[in-house]
Amino acid sequence: MKKIKQCLLLAVFMIPIGIFAQTTVNGTVTDQLTGGPLPGVSIVVIGTSTGTTTDFDGYYTLSVDDGAVLQFSYIGYKTLEVAVTGPNLDLVMEEDRAQLDEVVVIGYGTTTVKDATGSVEAITSEDFNKGAIVSTDQLLTGKAAGVRITNSGGAPDAAPNIRIRGGASLSASNNPLIVIDGVPLDISNPAGVNNPLSLVNPNDVDSFSILKDASATAIYGSRASNGVIIITTKKGTSGKPQFNLSVTSTISEAGNTIDVMDGPTFERFINEYHPTYSNLLGVDGVTYNTDWQDAILRTAVSQDVSFSARANLFEKLPIRFSLGYNNTEGLVKRNDYERFTTSLKLTPTFFDEHLKVDVNAKGIKATKYTVDESGALGGAISMDPTKPIYDDASIFGGYYQSITDDGLLDGQWNPVALLMQRSRPENVAKFLGNVELDYKMHFLPELRAVLNLGLEYSESDIEEVYSDNAIATYELNSDNEAVFNPGVNYREDQVIRNHTMDAYLVYAKELEEGPITRFDVQGGYSYQNFVNDGTKEEYDYNDATGLRYLVVDESNPDNRYYTILNLQSFFGRTNINIADKYLLTASIRADGSSLFSEDNRWGYFPAVALAWKINEENFLKDVHFVNDLKLRLGWGKTGQQDVTGVAGYFPYRPLFIAGSVSSQYLEGTTLYSAAAFNEDLTWEKTTTYNAGLDFGFFPGRRISGTFDVFYRETTDLLAEVPVAPGQALASSFIDNVGTTESKGFELSLNFTPVQTRDVNLEFNTNIAYSEAEVTDLEDVTTISATESSLPTGTGVYLADHAVGEQPYSALVFKQLYDEDGNPIHDAFADFTGDGVVDDDDMYYRPLRPNWTFGFGFNFNYKKFDFSSSFRGQIGGEVYNAVRLSNGYTDNAIPNNSQSLSNVLDFYSGAADSNFVDVSGNVPFSDYYLEDASFLRCESIVLGYTIDQFKNMRLRLFGVVNNPFIITNYSGQDPENFNAIDNNFYPRPRSISLGLNLDF
Repeated sequence: MKKIKQCLLLAVFMIPIGIFAQTTVNGTVTDQLTGGPLPGVSIVVIGTSTGTTTDFDGYYTLSVDDGAVLQFSYIGYKTLEVAVTGPNLDLVMEEDRAQLDEVVVIGYGTTTVKDATGSVEAITSEDFNKGAIVSTDQLLTGKAAGVRITNSGGAPDAAPNIRIRGGASLSASNNPLIVIDGVPLDISNPAGVNNPLSLVNPNDVDSFSILKDASATAIYGSRASNGVIIITTKKGTSGKPQFNLSVTSTISEAGNTIDVMDGPTFERFINEYHPTYSNLLGVDGVTYNTDWQDAILRTAVSQDVSFSARANLFEKLPIRFSLGYNNTEGLVKRNDYERFTTSLKLTPTFFDEHLKVDVNAKGIKATKYTVDESGALGGAISMDPTKPIYDDASIFGGYYQSITDDGLLDGQWNPVALLMQRSRPENVAKFLGNVELDYKMHFLPELRAVLNLGLEYSESDIEEVYSDNAIATYELNSDNEAVFNPGVNYREDQVIRNHTMDAYLVYAKELEEGPITRFDVQGGYSYQNFVNDGTKEEYDYNDATGLRYLVVDESNPDNRYYTILNLQSFFGRTNINIADKYLLTASIRADGSSLFSEDNRWGYFPAVALAWKINEENFLKDVHFVNDLKLRLGWGKTGQQDVTGVAGYFPYRPLFIAGSVSSQYLEGTTLYSAAAFNEDLTWEKTTTYNAGLDFGFFPGRRISGTFDVFYRETTDLLAEVPVAPGQALASSFIDNVGTTESKGFELSLNFTPVQTRDVNLEFNTNIAYSEAEVTDLEDVTTISATESSLPTGTGVYLADHAVGEQPYSALVFKQLYDEDGNPIHDAFADFTGDGVVDDDDMYYRPLRPNWTFGFGFNFNYKKFDFSSSFRGQIGGEVYNAVRLSNGYTDNAIPNNSQSLSNVLDFYSGAADSNFVDVSGNVPFSDYYLEDASFLRCESIVLGYTIDQFKNMRLRLFGVVNNPFIITNYSGQDPENFNAIDNNFYPRPRSISLGLNLDF
């Protein structure tokens, strides 16, 4: 086995390893409390760099010189030094209460949960979600209080919506800052990437640190108003080589689908409600029973394979290398995702550990085959179920498709053909890496200089191609002849280059006398530059030639886009420990953004926090069941400059755009039009107050948790607002418009009722409440929430940000019902009592939930493990847009076509037949708003560990993801971050089988 490992290590790193020793010592390290083995204990020969770690059975073996002294260390346990007196040395380690809390990565440094003064939550690999994990954000979903992660659906690359304490802005970005191994990610995703966290192999992630309040986030200043998520990847080992192979195979099916009518039911419906159109059923007198949703969906099969190697080359170079492959089939046919990843992490030290070097390099290559989700999913709901999928006589490549008597495409397109006749691979190659140098001065060891250089680089290319006889390319030319125009329809190439540099000094001093026992001071400079450079090519049909041609924008003949953003910052922080009981943290950051003019460019963001370790007071010294008790108070201010909708120019500066050929005053001249600008634009500012209590009770922290309350105010809100005619160069532009307030609380609780050698049972739970209010919008009372578009026409929005209301609230009419509880079509409450139902009778209903929660448990019995996790929300509402589009009787009637449209199954109660049409005020009826509360089982995991082989452990496991959801929502899925359920990509219900081999 030893030779196999050496050969494998040589193949991975191409570097020989030699070990020379004179005496061999071995033994087992166990836990004093449980008697169980302790894996991962670091064992070092004092005075040398020779060392190893215990394996999964707590066993170790080490070659040493005669008379050597070994140091045993393990986080949360007292460090021991023991002299070698024979070939066998067993050891029992005791918990050290002062080190029980895990290390947490914070801005420009680390701390422990016990010494943290801000609201910081750590989620480690032991807490991660299990199963069919494609993107890194799925590891964290439901695990942290106050962190709501909702994706846009079940596609493999579905975009996540991450909100910490509900977000702080309106129209500007509400996304948290994401930092991976010291590199802040760009706010813009690479072309072809919906979810930037799908570009990081989840198997490489070691931990998340979530910074919630301003006292924790202010050190990041800009981009930190909505919290910070710091992702740390796994590193090498100081001991013997370790290898890991993880393989997971998954089968997925759609959970809930839309309850529309099947063929016979639809035929009955047409004969009852619209008998004059019964002749349009079927084809040539033959009626079919086609389940169009089933036709576009499939049973998806996915695989994920990861291999990693950890070692300490030459006993001086801790290193970790990994390779990963993921192939995920989407539930919709031809929606495939394939990803190759590699990572390298080096953590050597030099000059007697005075210089620490941290090198991270991650390479990702991903290909996503996208589909026309809205066309296929929407078409599968509305397509006539009495029509067939295929037609051998069809000119459309064998797919059935109805055309009008004039030869035009009918109102409905075959959704299966839409999927199969279009190919759109979206490729992205990305590099993410950094080098951090941490030098402890030889002449003054308390002083450290840190330099971090980071690069985020990606190249993307997209090409959309239609096949021969594709329905989407069907046209009538100028001679009224039917022609097809296959080929390239769209191309895009893009390069993103983001550079990061952090340089700072840290002075830390331990004091033996006086009330101050420890303090540190740090200050430095940060530079970030984001460049997005690309070209887009769109093609159209030429009536004269019958061919596709490249559409050229005369104002931009190269079809190029280019954006640049530069951020520069100066920051400082101090931490003071008084009598090991009282902690003080103060920080300030000055941020400059190129999005603002010189007069408004710099924002200043201070923060201060206090913590009191109550358990260190004399009155609790002898209370042994109080393991940890700390009170925290914090205040801070952060900034926001991520202006939504600004691309290609700086919004404070005039920009003139060349017009088209038709925009000429004299022949050969070009007229230019001016874009809107606002030279007074400045920082959006968020001030947060936070109070928290951290606690841990009984040995081993059997009961532990955190409780926080917060109040947050955001001023100078960045939003796009309308402008009165004649007062600007456009009808709207970005401005600082007002104020919002939010408040809430969070509770995380962990409970370990059973912990013995053979049995371990742990429970974890979190719950959070947050509520926000728009308190001022200056010159207006409402701002339309443009992400709340309804499928009833262009520019029709459901929600507003209105003064006195929660942000993103639906403006609706109160639906009236008859004595039997059935809705009365187009009948609404007249709140004003003036006898007319108009806009004055509308009222607001908040869409976003105020309550979120998650809970789970882990149970181990000898070599078996069983765990499950749940998450959900209480309150909030979801707009059932499918019921709006397909839940009224006249929806079936052809609209300038010869095709019937399917409707929701009135006979099963999926919709109410009282609704005849959706004209007038009907789309704004609160009838379509439903309670979005739900409880979702995220995963159920069962595993078995085989460890009879020396230095090898194999874990076999099975996982069920998304097995069930409990909700009163009548539609497909209540979880939707825009709160509008329309053309929703179903979330998969999956079963995974896998193995994890450590050797």
